[in-house]
Amino acid sequence: MRAISLLGATGSIGMQTLDVIRAHSNAFRLVAFSAGRNIEQARIIIEQFSPKVICVAQKEDAERLQSEYKGRVRIVFGEDGLIEVATVQEADIVVNAVVGSVGLVPTLKAIEAGKTIALANKETLVTAGHLVMKHAAAYGVSILPIDSEHSAIFQCLQGEKQKNVECIILTASGGSFRDRTREQLQHVTVEEALKHPNWSMGAKITIDSATMMNKGLEVIEAHWLFHLPYEQIHVLLHKESIIHSMVQFHDGSVIAQLGTPDMRVPIQYALTYPDRFPLHIERLNLAEVATLHFQKVDMNRFRCLQFAYEAGKIGGTMPTVLNAANEEAVSAFLTGRISFLAIEQYIEQAMNWHVPIAHPDLETIRTVDRETRQYVKSLYM
Repeated sequence: MRAISLLGATGSIGMQTLDVIRAHSNAFRLVAFSAGRNIEQARIIIEQFSPKVICVAQKEDAERLQSEYKGRVRIVFGEDGLIEVATVQEADIVVNAVVGSVGLVPTLKAIEAGKTIALANKETLVTAGHLVMKHAAAYGVSILPIDSEHSAIFQCLQGEKQKNVECIILTASGGSFRDRTREQLQHVTVEEALKHPNWSMGAKITIDSATMMNKGLEVIEAHWLFHLPYEQIHVLLHKESIIHSMVQFHDGSVIAQLGTPDMRVPIQYALTYPDRFPLHIERLNLAEVATLHFQKVDMNRFRCLQFAYEAGKIGGTMPTVLNAANEEAVSAFLTGRISFLAIEQYIEQAMNWHVPIAHPDLETIRTVDRETRQYVKSLYM
């Protein structure tokens, strides 16, 4: 039986991870989780899974829950609490499903504790990929991707040699506004942006999908996970989200991973790797699908994707700036403070404002992250 520690249990990926654990209760057990501010959902998870440790965001919530579950579970809070959940002794696998750069330090600490990392938190590798991958190598820890695209590539590479890879192809649905021109995006609403055509995801990731920043972050993440230069990482629009990504080899062969768009597939594969367990989801029927569509990405239309390539190639602290500026701008859009197209404007301004620092340490990354957020806030406050 594999013991799971779950960071971000109440989010979209977290809840679907719980579905997988619940479906295979003879193979997995939840020993710790974090719940942020969703206290009601935390109570439900405690009752269903009886974990040993849980983390919430606020001290007041932790004290209240501790009084309710005294003697049954240890309640912690804040970043120190996240680290405790990530390093709890009983856990074999840490699933990082939190949103944002808050997932970085707990991941590094989990690696130091020798935990296998099942990674759904893009920002961890985007902001500090050089540190995370170096850390994982030093401690002999595996990092298994949960993002559907990276899981697809990981599956396509099983049994293959790195030297034979010509390029990888990340597929992209195009998000909520894939068929709209830039002129038609001038006055789109939050409600419209949150209607993803294929996937069920959290608010921040859904907005990132609409701007294509989600794909940009995945490009940077793929650079670190698969040790490839950016010139060998391509993006292809694919509306149906049936082909989740592909690998092209230097003999011309292309291997793709296909399936219905259900995040439980990559989540479960990360938890069961190198094995596969049964999963009761809708099966892919290509005869019913009949036609698949593909289209070249227009970088002028999806400027956030272009920014991500630029930030990745510059390296150093620039991906940290890209991520921090995006997080702040998306938050401002979701709360009605800025327009949809202002998201990319603020990201571009932040990148132009910043002077990149090569090979940053953790403290430098955290400082740049904080300063970038303050800068972006100054643009609209």
